[in-house]
Amino acid sequence: MNIHLDNLVKLRKKLHHFPELSGNEGETAMLIKKYITSFQPDDIIENLGGFGIAFVYRSFLEGPTVLFRCELDALPIDEINQLSYRSTKNGISHKCGHDGHMAIICGLAETISKNPPETGKVVLLFQPAEETGQGAKQVLEDPKFKKIKPDYVFALHNLPGYPTNHIVVKDNIFSSASIGLIVRLKGKTSHASEPEKGHSPAFLLAAILKKVEKYSLPGIDPSRVKLITPVYTRLGEKAFGTNPGYAEMMFTIRATHTRDITNLKKFILRSIEKSMDQIDPEHKLFMEYEWVEEFPNSVNDSICNNIVLKAAKQAQLSSKKLLFPFRWSEDFGHFLKIYPGALFGLGSGLKQPALHNPDYDFPDELIEAGVSIFYNIYKTILK
Repeated sequence: MNIHLDNLVKLRKKLHHFPELSGNEGETAMLIKKYITSFQPDDIIENLGGFGIAFVYRSFLEGPTVLFRCELDALPIDEINQLSYRSTKNGISHKCGHDGHMAIICGLAETISKNPPETGKVVLLFQPAEETGQGAKQVLEDPKFKKIKPDYVFALHNLPGYPTNHIVVKDNIFSSASIGLIVRLKGKTSHASEPEKGHSPAFLLAAILKKVEKYSLPGIDPSRVKLITPVYTRLGEKAFGTNPGYAEMMFTIRATHTRDITNLKKFILRSIEKSMDQIDPEHKLFMEYEWVEEFPNSVNDSICNNIVLKAAKQAQLSSKKLLFPFRWSEDFGHFLKIYPGALFGLGSGLKQPALHNPDYDFPDELIEAGVSIFYNIYKTILK
C-alpha cells in the first residue's frame, strides 16, 4: 500500500483548523472534493442529504458495490488544546475524530486510484450531520443515493481507551440506540413576592427529574443498558424579582435494544403526566414535548464482521471481540438496518482523552492503519 502520509496529516490538520457543525459542512465538503479529485474518481455525487459527497470507483465488470463511510461534521465544543492547527472557530471543534476519519477515507481514495476494482465498484461516502443523528437518514432518503445501491457498508470509529491501532469488533449490536426528548413547561410569571398570582413550573420540573432518577445511572447488566440522562434544564430568567413562568428540559434516552427505547419513552411520558397531576391538579401549566436526534442501534452482520477480522489480520493489526455493546450511539445504524455491513473500532490510545472531551485530538498515527484495514476489506470483497 502506497500513500502520501504527510499529505494526509496536513489535510487532517487543515480539517481540524476549520471545523463546521452538522448541516453546515459546505466548506469541508469542498476541501475533500478538491483533495480527492486529483485521484480521478469515476463519479462524484454531491449534495447527498445536505452537504454529503460520494466518490465512486468502478470496474467494467459486474460485481458487488462496497461503501465506506466517514463523517464531515464537528461538535459545538470549545477547544482547550494549544495546537498550531487548533480550531479557528469559537465553540466549534473536531472532538470526535471526524477529521481523522475523513483523512483515512482520503487515503483510501489514493490507494484505490492506484489499484482500481477488477469487478463491481467502491463508494467513498463523506456523510453530513452524524452528530445530530440526521445525516445518515437524509442521505438514505436522497434520490441521488439510489444510484449507489451498496451491497455492503463499512465504517470505523476511533476509540480512546484502547491500544493504538487495535481493531475492536462486536458481533450483533455494536453500539446503542438513543433519542433526545425536549420538554417545555409553560405557566404564568408573577412578582417573586406574589408567587400565588402566577403559575410556576419550578416544582413540576423538580418532580419530573426525581421520577426519572432511577434510570439516570447505568443498570447492572452491561449487555442491556437502559439509561435516561438529563442533559439540559432551564427555569425562568435571571431576575430575582420574577416568579418563573417557563421551564425547559432535555433528556437523552439510551438503550442497547430498540424495544427498551420504546419502553423508556413510554415511562418518561407517563412520569411527566403523573407529576403534572400531582403538582398541577388544576392544570394551570401547559406542557409540550418533542422527540429529536434519533439514532438506531448499530447491528453488525456476522459475515461482514468476519471480513473485518480477516482484513485486520492481513493488515497485521491486532483485534479484539467485545462482550458488550458500547453505550454511545452512531447514526451508521441507519445504514446497517438496510444493508449488510459492520461498524468497528480503531483504538486511539490507552491514555487518549475521551471522545467529546475539550482536550481530545485525533492521533495521526491511526491514519495509515485505518487506510490499511479499509483497503484489505475492499480487496476481500472486490477480488
